[in-house]
Amino acid sequence: MTLLKVLALLLPGAFVTGTSPAFAQLTMTGAGATFPYPIYSKWFAEYAKVDPSVRFNYQSIGSGGGQKQIMAQTVDFGASDGPMSDQNLAKAPGKILHIPTVAGAVALTYNLPGNPVLKFDGPTVAGIFLGHITKWNDPAITAQNPGVDLPGSDIIVVHRSDGSGTTYIVTDYLGKVSPEWKARAGANTAIKWPTGLGAKGNEGVSGQIEQTPGTFGYVELIYAAQNKMPVALLKNAAGNYVSPTTDSVSAALASAHIPDDFRFSITDATGAGAYPISGVTWLLVYKKQDNAEKGRKLVEFLKWALTRGEEMAKPLDYAPLPGDLCGRVLKLVSQIEVGG
Repeated sequence: MTLLKVLALLLPGAFVTGTSPAFAQLTMTGAGATFPYPIYSKWFAEYAKVDPSVRFNYQSIGSGGGQKQIMAQTVDFGASDGPMSDQNLAKAPGKILHIPTVAGAVALTYNLPGNPVLKFDGPTVAGIFLGHITKWNDPAITAQNPGVDLPGSDIIVVHRSDGSGTTYIVTDYLGKVSPEWKARAGANTAIKWPTGLGAKGNEGVSGQIEQTPGTFGYVELIYAAQNKMPVALLKNAAGNYVSPTTDSVSAALASAHIPDDFRFSITDATGAGAYPISGVTWLLVYKKQDNAEKGRKLVEFLKWALTRGEEMAKPLDYAPLPGDLCGRVLKLVSQIEVGG
């Protein structure tokens, strides 16, 4: 036995550092949603201080990609802002659990002269995405924004081109406020858009809107906040115009009925202060973990994320899960079976 191995046995953890070539870190691979990427990046960096023996390699490729990769077992966990369908769950080689982590808002943003704060109701938003409302000074928009000087230029819709949970949240909302949208396009991570330009990721959509005058699209709130983009107020189910904030997302979350499998929607929520295009994001993990070491480390991380990690949500414009919901999710995490 080499001296290095002897020292490792006598001093467990002595070589557990992020830089020492003598210690091989355990790498947890994940892929999926761009919606939670900012907070997941924060969690992974902070958790490295808690357990330096683990590092995370997460690819922000969109929810559709996250679902495909967890089904194919090419990652240790997937991430999605839309719940997996019964059909896809049935195709998976094992039972996949939906672990909700945080909630957030999808903001409607635009590029107009002076970028005024605009108000929209659901039918108007649906009309824009359906291609029925094509001019910024359309009466449906001006009636809700008295005193705002809106140009007569074309509205250029920008949407996601990749499989996206952000798209799922938006299309889930549109289907609730527009029967035509529900019948024509439906709710999914990827749809055939009636109109507009496609861009990859929240990053791509925000970049396209910033660069192109007259554009209108949707991004996760933190991307709009970081890029100082305008965000619209939306008329909710209670008849109030509400801006996307952590508090208005929490209000939407508070009114949700949450089943035991944790696949649920909080769009078009009924609360007086609820923001209509709110959504939850999930980590997707197999209930049976065949790799004992990775399984244990994954469970430890999930328990940390649902306790200490939740405290980091609000500064990054996410709504933390309420305590009672966290308690229910922690019970689900404790049911993960570690193999070996």
